[in-house]
Amino acid sequence: MNASGNDGDDGGIRLSKRVAAQAGCSRREAELLIENGAVRVDGEPVLLPQTRVQPQQQVEIEAGARPEPVAPVTLLLHKPAGLAADQAHRLLVPANHHAPERAGLRFLPRHAAGQRCMTPLEPGASGLVVFTQEWRIERRLTEDAALLEHELIVDVAGPVGPELLARLDRAPARVSISQQAEGHTGLRFALKGPRPGDVAQQCRAAGLQVLGLRRLRIGRVALSGLLAGQWRYLLPHERF
Repeated sequence: MNASGNDGDDGGIRLSKRVAAQAGCSRREAELLIENGAVRVDGEPVLLPQTRVQPQQQVEIEAGARPEPVAPVTLLLHKPAGLAADQAHRLLVPANHHAPERAGLRFLPRHAAGQRCMTPLEPGASGLVVFTQEWRIERRLTEDAALLEHELIVDVAGPVGPELLARLDRAPARVSISQQAEGHTGLRFALKGPRPGDVAQQCRAAGLQVLGLRRLRIGRVALSGLLAGQWRYLLPHERF
């Protein structure tokens, strides 16, 4: 099957044209059925309307499927350290979908199209980043950005004594020690509306060398079990 959609000499036709004729619907409605994952070719789901099919291939349309636009979604990504903010969207591919969720939710190409990064991190940081197509989520993360609490773990070189901790643990941040080991200390920051680089700068201003920074939570939505480079859907019951 030629998935490129280009004209060829194989006698195939666009899948959308075949589905429109088979279902007695418009070409646009056929495209929506395909994009929603309701069409199979020789038993395999095909999600691109421009895919070309041969006359002898079997095209099946899911019973009861409606030609509706793919609903917008919000994706939560665990950005790895070292990745620039404008490159993170490249990880929103099926292979990086969190495996436990992948079994129950069907990824559609439209889910990755036009995603907007609402909570960027500086290149050296890792952790939770939110991409969305949903205007309500975009408005929430934009208009209420200064009110949403972010939780981060900052790994710094050396020990952090009580006096230095007291200097850090002041408005607008709440800071505590989450882990202390030989040669480094893990500091837990909780603060509202930080911009990329704010927390690292606060540590450097206190004379600390930042070894790593990871965002664990934005509002009530947590990184949870996502490994670096993995993403999952924001579920209907989750609220920032």
